[in-house]
Amino acid sequence: MTQERVRTLVEAALRELGIESAEVHLERPRDPAHGDLATNVALSLASRLGKSSRALAQEIAQRIPTGSGGVTSVEVAGPGFLNFRISSVAVGETLDRILEENERFGRSDVGHGEPVNVEFVSANPTGLLHIGHGRQAALGDAIAALLEWTGWSAYREFYYNDAGRQIERLSESVFARYREQLGQEVAFPEDGYHGEIVVDIAKELVAADGDRWLAADPAEALERMRQHAISRLRQEQDLDLAAFGVHFDRYFLESSLYEDGRVDETVTRLRATGLVYEKDGAVWLSTTSFGDQKDRVMLKSDGSATYFLPDVAYHVTKWERGFRRAINVQGADHHGTVSRVRAGLRALGLAEGYPEYVLHQMVTVEEEGREVKFSKRAGDYVTLRELLAEVGADVTRYFFLMRKADGHLVFDLTQALDQSDRNPVYKVKYAHARMCSIFRKAGLGQGEVGPGYGDPGLLVEDRERELIRQLVEFPEVVAKAAQLRAPHPVCEYLDRTAGEVNSWYHAGNPTRDPRLAVLVEDPVLRRARLMLAQGARIVLRNGLHLLGLDAPEQMRRSLDEEERS
Repeated sequence: MTQERVRTLVEAALRELGIESAEVHLERPRDPAHGDLATNVALSLASRLGKSSRALAQEIAQRIPTGSGGVTSVEVAGPGFLNFRISSVAVGETLDRILEENERFGRSDVGHGEPVNVEFVSANPTGLLHIGHGRQAALGDAIAALLEWTGWSAYREFYYNDAGRQIERLSESVFARYREQLGQEVAFPEDGYHGEIVVDIAKELVAADGDRWLAADPAEALERMRQHAISRLRQEQDLDLAAFGVHFDRYFLESSLYEDGRVDETVTRLRATGLVYEKDGAVWLSTTSFGDQKDRVMLKSDGSATYFLPDVAYHVTKWERGFRRAINVQGADHHGTVSRVRAGLRALGLAEGYPEYVLHQMVTVEEEGREVKFSKRAGDYVTLRELLAEVGADVTRYFFLMRKADGHLVFDLTQALDQSDRNPVYKVKYAHARMCSIFRKAGLGQGEVGPGYGDPGLLVEDRERELIRQLVEFPEVVAKAAQLRAPHPVCEYLDRTAGEVNSWYHAGNPTRDPRLAVLVEDPVLRRARLMLAQGARIVLRNGLHLLGLDAPEQMRRSLDEEERS
């Protein structure tokens, strides 16, 4: 019943009609009475060919042999839709495939092992990670996982902005709090960093160094503040990321670009292009030559680099490290940097459109329609740590992933704290646990039910066929999500699949219709339905694991339901 088989038959029919290049999109009809699969290819081609869409659909249908590829009938509906019905044998073959591939089901080799750099979070080491960083961490990690599932070699990277004016502000803020701790009256910097974490860092310095830095050279004192603050805040951020289950292959320091001479080298190379000029005491790059809205300053009048310059130098290192594909997952506030960074890289001969960007919108936490603020340790924002403590890592991650990245996300705390099926995370997890409970009731290990265990061709009930149709879509969903660099289609798919699984599970409750139960007395039908339970378990588990979530085999509420059934 695979879509690939049906697509191949349609493409062959189109070639017989002299149509060589046509995209055949297949989907399940909303109403199962309309068949197992449908395509609108005749509607999309009709105007191009100057034909009636319904007449074209009939020509295509006449050229698709029934009985081939598991197709039992092809029907033309409405203005030219093609509806396909699939044989029970073909349906069963797809279930065998799921059980055979098991942990590999949903994976493909589209990327052929090509390396791709996925940079995300990349927070300034000036404070605790906020919920925006959390959304970015979830998105970046899931995008990397999607690439891995589709055959790419994903490399997760965190870029530490440990240089520049924001670090100077951090040093000044810590120094001010340090002096306050030692009894001095200090005018706190107007653009300084607030929050209890800065006070904590200052207290640690007092405990370690006493009043040593009060009479020291101010430059040396600020350097000590800088080093300790960055180290301390990096530790805090690493703790939060570990608690969130996010790990990186490399932490790249912006400061290393200056220490290694990379920034100076980039200036030299850009000057050699002839696209650099001086104006108003600053050094500019003609980024408009590559489509930017205006030219950009590389070096300010005091000789210091703008943010744009080290960004270009950094991305050159990605290219030189062999990453011909790079994806940056960043907040929407980085929108203005996209064109200038790409322009700088184009000037140096790198590929157009390098790197790719996935920009996400902000997050607010609400409870019963009101915005929530947890504490002030970080200042005036909700930290990722506080959210994890409130609802847990899996719920937080799923909520960050289940909406499109380019839309503002309202994190509904009431829904997140709900441990019923009304919470989409629990809905999926309960569905997986329910499938596992079936094997416990049957006295079977899950590994005992594999391909060939029974005859899935016996699964002819509408609910069974609908569930199998849903399960077999998983690889296509993963491939599309990877192509879009968007995890939310996987969440939407898991939600629909959990709904189908729960519906099938509850339909067989003895108090409803015992004929539809998995563990029926007929041993042959029982084995076939156990295969379907195994297929559902595999798909739910693979989807949860892809998103970085746990797939529990047992949950309290599921056990309670087992006991009542």
